[in-house]
Amino acid sequence: MDEKKRNEAYNKYVKAKIPKTRPWPSLFNSFWVGGLICILGQGINDLIMLGFPTMAEQTAWAYTLIALIFIASFLTGIGVYDRIGKFAGGGSIVPITGFSNSITSPALEFKNEGIIYGLCVKMFTIAGPVIVSGVVASVLVGLIYLFI
Repeated sequence: MDEKKRNEAYNKYVKAKIPKTRPWPSLFNSFWVGGLICILGQGINDLIMLGFPTMAEQTAWAYTLIALIFIASFLTGIGVYDRIGKFAGGGSIVPITGFSNSITSPALEFKNEGIIYGLCVKMFTIAGPVIVSGVVASVLVGLIYLFI
């Protein structure tokens, strides 16, 4: 079989295996679930500011992020966040809760391999490149800012 026919056969096979999605319902679900996560974050922040009125706003937001990360990790641990992700797509991935899920999921999956080689190593397989890219970009921007 020549290369062109092989590529056509492969493309036909891949097209048959790709799950069919309906774009408009997916976009709508992504939008409202992402918005709901943001509303939850705003609600947590408002409750923190209500309970501690003298707290600095940045400190309250730090506690809000910690709470959202904890909630997403907990929901990932009990298997709920994966179902939310399948339903909402990007709406559950883009907020910080998606980052928390991307660290927690591999850690849970590979925990049987031990603390070092399973939990510690695998938990950054997905999020690691994002963290490295962010650190490198921030260092470059910092150097540009320093010299300009």
